[in-house]
Amino acid sequence: MKPRTVAIIPARGGSKRIPRKNILPFAGRPMITWSISAALESGVFDEVIVSTDDEEIAEVARKAGACVPFVRPASLADDHSGLTAVIRHAIEWWRGEGRSPEIVACPYATAPFLRGSDLAEAVGLLHESPEADYVLAVTSFAAPVQRAIVQGGAGWLEFLWPDFAQARSQDTRAAYHDAGHFFMGRAEAFMRYPTTMSGKTLPQVIPRLLCQDIDTQEDWDHAAELFAYLQSRKGGAHL
Repeated sequence: MKPRTVAIIPARGGSKRIPRKNILPFAGRPMITWSISAALESGVFDEVIVSTDDEEIAEVARKAGACVPFVRPASLADDHSGLTAVIRHAIEWWRGEGRSPEIVACPYATAPFLRGSDLAEAVGLLHESPEADYVLAVTSFAAPVQRAIVQGGAGWLEFLWPDFAQARSQDTRAAYHDAGHFFMGRAEAFMRYPTTMSGKTLPQVIPRLLCQDIDTQEDWDHAAELFAYLQSRKGGAHL
């Protein structure tokens, strides 16, 4: 059967700042399994696969219900490998199998706050907007970025954009950053553009309370505390 909508979760084995972070226990489960579960529970993907160079990660992924149909090449598993190249590799694999997908989603492997409903909504955005190439999960900045303060060359604080020094919050445009959850797009767009921001990209806005990049041990600890808090609010249920 030809897949129309697929999810690919990149998870290499060589994480440096938090070794093995993709499969370290988080809230009682290997980290990557939270993303796999969200993708499966969304109900919108014909296939959910994990792209990895690591057999231990592959085994964890299979047990969680994902497919691991190939081994990611070492050339796409170092610190400088971009996610677009990893997705292109998977698209080319699908095409080689005669099963070229139309929409490809990329949930992050370290996204325990990812919800299947957000993935499903993002797929819906692409179906509703044929002119769009991508959807990116974003979240808003807690304060207006136009009033950002930086340390100048002499060491003194200064406004990055002085023209906005006296601007009221309500007079500034809303600004967003990557929520660290997922991005997705049309397969043809991934093959054409170098990044998701190179094409026509729609936002899927995620509440700030559900966003935490996990790159350092401090990030991990904060995410664990936030996750426990959110679960307590839900009576132990997942987000």
